[in-house]
Amino acid sequence: MGPNLIANYGEAIAMIMFAIGMGNLLLQKNLIKKIIGLNIMDSSVYLFLALKGYITGRKVPIVVDGIQEVTAYINPIPAGLVLTGIVVSVSVSALMLSLTIRLYKRYHTLDLDEISLRLRQEGL
Repeated sequence: MGPNLIANYGEAIAMIMFAIGMGNLLLQKNLIKKIIGLNIMDSSVYLFLALKGYITGRKVPIVVDGIQEVTAYINPIPAGLVLTGIVVSVSVSALMLSLTIRLYKRYHTLDLDEISLRLRQEGL
């Protein structure tokens, strides 16, 4: 392991999490497991953004001591992006889960291959 990997272990963990989520999304046939894979990918992106937005030695951008220099604070934009992304991913997850429930009620399975086979048999 090089010094860059040790210094950036958080980013490496985020990339590993993204790869796990992507593999789960591509290789699983169960719709619930695919949704979990997508949520793992979302979480890894949020971790990566949070790590990139943090600067060691700087404070949260809330002026309390009268210090108004830009160099004393971290950038608040990555944190705002993470919060917005979390809200969007919760909404997307809720929509995907509700559609999965509808598919299960209609086809009595969560296997994507089985659902596509039944769709082809129905002529849709």
